[in-house]
Parts: sequence; C-alpha cells; structure tokens
Amino acid sequence: MSEGAHVLVVDDDARLRELLRQFLARHGFTVTTAADAAEARARLASFAFDIAVIDVMMPGESGLDLTRHLRAATRLPVLLLTARAEPADRIAGLSSGADDYLAKPFEPDELLLRIRAILRRAPPPPVAPARIAFGPFTFNLARDELTRDGAHVRLTTAEAALLHTLAEKADSAVSREELIARAHVDGGERTIDVQVTRLRRKIEDDPRNPRWLQTVRGAGYVLRTG
Repeated sequence: MSEGAHVLVVDDDARLRELLRQFLARHGFTVTTAADAAEARARLASFAFDIAVIDVMMPGESGLDLTRHLRAATRLPVLLLTARAEPADRIAGLSSGADDYLAKPFEPDELLLRIRAILRRAPPPPVAPARIAFGPFTFNLARDELTRDGAHVRLTTAEAALLHTLAEKADSAVSREELIARAHVDGGERTIDVQVTRLRRKIEDDPRNPRWLQTVRGAGYVLRTG
C-alpha cells in the first residue's frame, strides 16, 4: 500500500526535512512535514496519515514523547530517526511504541525499505461504508449519488466531492484543511465555506439552522447522521 501513502516527516533539521520530502515524493508518497512536535500535532489534527517518521532529538517535546502520545491515541505506525545508536537508545525508542528505529546517518534507500515494510505490516484501514443515511437522504459513496426518499438530488462535482469526504467521516469533524486536500477544492477555506453553503441549500430544510451539515467551531464541519 506504499503507493500514494501519506507520510508525516517530523524533524527540526530543515534541510533533512526537505531532502526526505523530495526523496519520498519521487517514490510515490504524499509527504507532509513538521519542524517540531507542536507543528506535528497540528498536522495530525488536519490530515489522515499512513505513517509518521519522527526525529527523536527535537527542541521542546521529544520524538519519544510524541510517539507515546500517538501510541496512546492512534494506531498510526511510527519510524523513529536518531543520531544516537546505542542499544539503550534503540530500546527506549521501541519501548515508546515505535514500529522501527533508524540511526542517523542512514541511506535513503534503507529508510524507503523500512517504511514499506512497516506499511505492509500495518492493519488495513477501516472500509468505508457503501452508503450513508441521514434523515430522508442516502448518499452512495461508490457513485457519489445523493437521493432524498429515493429521488435523485443533483450535485455538482465539487458538492459531491465535499459530501463524499464528510460522509467518509460521518459524525466526526473534518477540518477545512482536510476538506481542501481530500475534496481537491481550489481557492482555500473561503471556497469550502461557499460550497458548504450551497450544499446546505440542497439538504437542509433551514440552511441557516442546519441539522445535517453542521459547523464545529474551531474544528471544521461535520455530517450528522442522527
């Protein structure tokens, strides 16, 4: 599943971050970078990742602490990078919940092989439901088709992409940043807000007081199913 997998690279070394971004992108990965744990947490709140590559020694919150947080809250695989290669350091890294540990300096090809090996071992992502029902509406995710009490509701391509992304995470907030990335919306957050307004006109009895497509302050939007 490495083709198209989304990798989060967390390292305070700007040059290494950019080199890894370019190298992994050339091998078919989608790559997002962060300079420290705080920035990584913001990225994690906005995007879904398949694996994180994290430097151990960073200012502020260490890579080990960030890994412990991830392991407690998610199933995201983690590969740690460190300039310290003593057995005790490797044990500490693996004990934090990391899936693998690679000492610096390393060959990029070895990093690539280790990432692919971790992804092969990772459990498959949950299968999205074929249909999502909310009130009188049913949205078919395979066809991007919306019906109301069995009657077809016409959606533009942008509206269908937006609803698809929200339906995949129904009853969970989806950030504007993730909607822009996954629904392939051009124009930034303002465009997302406009598309949401247009979609509400088609699915809400009262678009100004939405029941199904709600705004979550500070988090984005959520498609409610009940």
